[in-house]
Amino acid sequence: MNIQRAKEIATSGAIANVLYNGQRIYIQNVDEQKGTARIYPLDDPENEKEVPVEQLLEN
Repeated sequence: MNIQRAKEIATSGAIANVLYNGQRIYIQNVDEQKGTARIYPLDDPENEKEVPVEQLLEN
């Protein structure tokens, strides 16, 4: 996924069909400088992590 699309999803607040390592996730915010996104799995909101945006996949 590219940074611009990740930002659009994050700012929309919608639950988009985005995957990280095969798991559906929610994008909280995007750091353009670092090229990362703050995410958490939909089924485990306490498990937040920062990952490279390029590893996110929109289905």
